[in-house]
Amino acid sequence: MSNRLNLLNNWLFNTLHLENNTLQPLTNDASFRRYFRVNNKQGQPFVVMDAPPNKEDCHSFIDIARLLRQAGLNAPEIIAQDTTQGFLLLTDFGSQLYWPALQTEQADALYNDAFQALVKMQKIDADNLPLYDDALLSQELSLFTDWLMAKHLNIVLNADEQQQLLANFALLKQSALSQPQVFVHRDYHSRNLMLVDANNPAILDFQDAVKGAITYDLVSLLRDCYQVWPAERVDAWLSDYYQLAIEHQLLEANVELAQFKHWFDLMGIQRHLKASGIFARLYHRDGKDSYFQHIPDTLNYIAQVSELYPELQFLNQLLVKRVIPAYLSRLD
Repeated sequence: MSNRLNLLNNWLFNTLHLENNTLQPLTNDASFRRYFRVNNKQGQPFVVMDAPPNKEDCHSFIDIARLLRQAGLNAPEIIAQDTTQGFLLLTDFGSQLYWPALQTEQADALYNDAFQALVKMQKIDADNLPLYDDALLSQELSLFTDWLMAKHLNIVLNADEQQQLLANFALLKQSALSQPQVFVHRDYHSRNLMLVDANNPAILDFQDAVKGAITYDLVSLLRDCYQVWPAERVDAWLSDYYQLAIEHQLLEANVELAQFKHWFDLMGIQRHLKASGIFARLYHRDGKDSYFQHIPDTLNYIAQVSELYPELQFLNQLLVKRVIPAYLSRLD
């Protein structure tokens, strides 16, 4: 890391001739990327991304940023780049994340802004993006079984149980693949949206964008791993977005709200299964424990929503009778 910092300082101050000789660390990313704030000669702040090229690919960030900005969305402008070393100098959107602002009476207005940005984003031509296909959905679901169940909780399923769980996973994948397929940010939530004065929100962390299910980013936003809302508020916002999607012809008029909510619920289960596995992996593999505190909310969501769907009874009982008790016992 010290060598990376030396390379970064040399690029900023010897190549780009910025005069500020200090880097202010910003919140760490769940990936191998790091971010710092730095000033130019006039004291104007920028954000610099450090993405080790053997771990991360700057090109996808550059390409998706361009697509978002062309669509009129507030993504960072890339001021300077050195993709060989893995450095990008970006516009600075400040320090006001959506997450703390949502705790105020602004929540309805902030979500409305996020919905407006979301429908713009979903209308971007996604044909050249990777597909959120069966293989990727399966890979994500395996994070739950491999990292949370097996690695963290030492839960081993017999052959019959494995088949039942795979059958439930197949239902989740089928639901995702049957939806309209659009541009998917893939991490569109309160810690990747910035509250800004103009063209709100500013959008971050979009480099893993794919073409996939229309409900995915809405799930990320309304069933945020870091922000739990009462079901009635989520349902109201879900209805607001649904009307907006109909108006923008992202959904066919014959897709009823009940069908859309069914897609949303099952997509939410898939995302939270993935998230719980990622949080366990960050803890065990990467030594990052700050995300671990959010696992109970992800598990509770899966249990609560799967209870509504008889076809997911096995998954529900697995969570209620084995996974959640095993997780809680480790906290004692």
